[in-house]
Amino acid sequence: MNESPESRLRALAAELAETGFSLPGTINVAMNRCGKPNCACKADPPKLHGPYVTWTRKVEGKTVTRRLSAEQLERYRPWFENRRRLRELTAELEALSLQVAERAEGWAPAKSGAGADRRRR
Repeated sequence: MNESPESRLRALAAELAETGFSLPGTINVAMNRCGKPNCACKADPPKLHGPYVTWTRKVEGKTVTRRLSAEQLERYRPWFENRRRLRELTAELEALSLQVAERAEGWAPAKSGAGADRRRR
């Protein structure tokens, strides 16, 4: 069964309304070796230092990085997952909007790939 664009729009709007707080950026979890020659991180097998969790994002065009504790990572993990889901929902909403506009105007669906915009002009 194929859902109508209007019903899919309502479903997307409901899902967007249910989304909680969201945080942009990326999370990195690193385990490192230090420079001390006799440290356990140089052993075989090594016992690396960490984990070190960092959150990186852009603020006014500049990269900002914060170190997060394990507790902070767990507390904010759902917010990072919400951001990912918001991006997916927004992309789906945009694709649906393009489809509806193309149908309404009788336009052929746009082709993807390099130079596609140039060919349609």
